[in-house]
Amino acid sequence: MQLLRDFFLGSIKIHILYHADIEPIYGAYLMEELASHGYDISPGTLYPTLKQLHTNGFLEKYEENVNGKVRKYYVITEEGRELLQEAKHQVRELAQEVLEQDWRNHSDE
Repeated sequence: MQLLRDFFLGSIKIHILYHADIEPIYGAYLMEELASHGYDISPGTLYPTLKQLHTNGFLEKYEENVNGKVRKYYVITEEGRELLQEAKHQVRELAQEVLEQDWRNHSDE
């Protein structure tokens, strides 16, 4: 089960960087967004992941007061953007290979 969790965490990180490249993001928004893609991620996984991406320089963080509560927003950094571009390239290559092979296997049936 841990292996599957680690596998999906990589995909989740790509989703986070992707959305942070579009607009500032925050935890509750990300949980909803990821859930819409079938990821059941807990705050105990999401927030450490955001912290790690921030600590590693891929996200910048700022805080705003929203309805009397402090909300942490994250935006992508230039390093994060470069990582996202490389991840997109690898995802595209993987998808083409896997889906092409899948298509070939099904066309023989």
